[in-house]
Amino acid sequence: MLKSLPIKALAALATCLVVAGCDLVGLNGPASVAAIPNTPAPNAAPTAKSAAAMAYYAQIQQALLGQGMLRTDGGSEIPVTDRMLADNFMRIALHDEYRRSSGGFVREEIESRLRRWETPVRIALQFGPSVPADRQATDRARIASFVARLARVTGHPIALDDRNPNFFIQVVSEDEREALGPMIHAILPGLSPGDVAGVTQMPRSTYCLVYALSEGTTGAYSRAFAVIRSEHPDLLRLSCLHEELTQGLGLPNDSPRARPSIFNDDEEFAFLTDHDEMLLRMLYSRELRTGMTPTEARPIVDALARRLTGGDS
Repeated sequence: MLKSLPIKALAALATCLVVAGCDLVGLNGPASVAAIPNTPAPNAAPTAKSAAAMAYYAQIQQALLGQGMLRTDGGSEIPVTDRMLADNFMRIALHDEYRRSSGGFVREEIESRLRRWETPVRIALQFGPSVPADRQATDRARIASFVARLARVTGHPIALDDRNPNFFIQVVSEDEREALGPMIHAILPGLSPGDVAGVTQMPRSTYCLVYALSEGTTGAYSRAFAVIRSEHPDLLRLSCLHEELTQGLGLPNDSPRARPSIFNDDEEFAFLTDHDEMLLRMLYSRELRTGMTPTEARPIVDALARRLTGGDS
């Protein structure tokens, strides 16, 4: 899913890529998290390419903050009715923004089936050697806290676990990201060269991305791979982590009507909101089944939304 920003004056501002509606057949067994090849030595000075990216994304964050974006308050003053919540869920959980083609992913919003994890989500978090140790420790603590929140909200087993991971997060610099090809092939052997290039040749107009993949057409996710730029300043980097982790659980699309929400192209909110937590509770409700069509899911979604908001409207 491409997430376009509203600040047209800055031309090619960053976006987020989520392709969470992809079905792959014949994925191999669990992959280990290999070391990133051909990367700078630990604590080395940033390369010219990475230093330029740091300056660029610092400007991006400052521009967003200057326009009142990247809010961290959650938007509790914004009312959410049952009808709004149900409509937002149908658009975000049961539509894909991209379809897969032989050359990679093509932007075209289409209806999809309900997708989510049926097995425990075991997240491996790996940092490139260029990421300072203190930054790694801070990010790991924040991610562990957020992962625990996701587990509470969904009622689904989700945890940081490097032993047998199925959800891989890479926090890497420009140079390290460009060297991720062998790792991506090992973890997601069903991806095409164009899919892999979406990571290794990611334009700077993309903040971060996640591929969430299911085997066959079951709708049950089996593997996910997320990439976060280490050059992002603190708030932008944490915002990326919130979005990619959450969308990799089964909320692949955006809606311009979703508010307060991170599932909106306007970047108003940096972190998961109460509205978004309700979407996750609906997604992992046992009343819904993985693989449901929009027609099958709609009456259940309506009932869940009424229950969560406590009203009719």
